[in-house]
Amino acid sequence: MDISFITSLSLSGLLGAIIGLEREFRSKEAGLRTHFLVAVGSTLIMLVSKYGFTDIIQNDNIVLDPSRIAAQVVSGIGFLGAGTIIIQKQFVRGLTTAAGIWATSGIGLTIGAGMYTIGISATIFVLIGLEILSRVFKNSLHHIFSVKLKSNSKASIETVIDWFESNNIEITSYDCSEYLEENKTLYSFEIKGKLKREKDKRKIYKAIQACPDIQTIRIE
Repeated sequence: MDISFITSLSLSGLLGAIIGLEREFRSKEAGLRTHFLVAVGSTLIMLVSKYGFTDIIQNDNIVLDPSRIAAQVVSGIGFLGAGTIIIQKQFVRGLTTAAGIWATSGIGLTIGAGMYTIGISATIFVLIGLEILSRVFKNSLHHIFSVKLKSNSKASIETVIDWFESNNIEITSYDCSEYLEENKTLYSFEIKGKLKREKDKRKIYKAIQACPDIQTIRIE
C-alpha cells in the first residue's frame, strides 16, 4: 500500500511539474515549484481523506464522509490562486496562471483517488489550453499594450493620439499627469490600447520616438 501511495505522489508531482514548466518558460508568477507543490499536496490530502481514517471507520458507531477533507482543497486553493492575480487599473493579469493552479490541484486530487488515466489526460488537456491554443489564436486575438511617456509639452499627447487613430490602433484609455522636476514642468502620459499583432509595438516605438518633446518611452 505504501508503494502505491508513493507512486501516486510521484506521478502527481511529475504532472504538476510539467504544467509548471510551461508557466516557468513564460516567466509567470507561479512556475515549476508552485505547481509541483500544489499537485503533490492535493494528492496527499486526497490519500489522507481516503485512507487516513480506515481504523476509525471500522467502528460501527462512527460514520465519516471521506470526501469532506478533499473538498477543502477546492476552496483552499482559491486563496493561492488569488495571490497570482494582479489588477493594474482596468487590466487584470494572472488569471490564466490562477486557473492553471486550480486545474493542477484537481489533477492532484484525481491521482490521489487512483484515477491515473483521467489525471494524465487532464494534464494533456491543460497543456493544450496553455500552450497550443495560445499559439493557434495568437494572430487572431488582440494584444493589450501600455505606453508610458514623459514629455516637455502637453501637446505631445495629441500628436501621439492622432498617430494611433490614423493607424487604426484602438486606444482604451489614456491618462496625463503634471509634475515638477528641477524647476521644470514635465508631463507624464500613459496610453493603453489593443494591437492585432505583437510586433506592432516596435512600430509604435519608432513613431513616438520621432515626435518632438518626448523624453522617455516605455512600451509594455
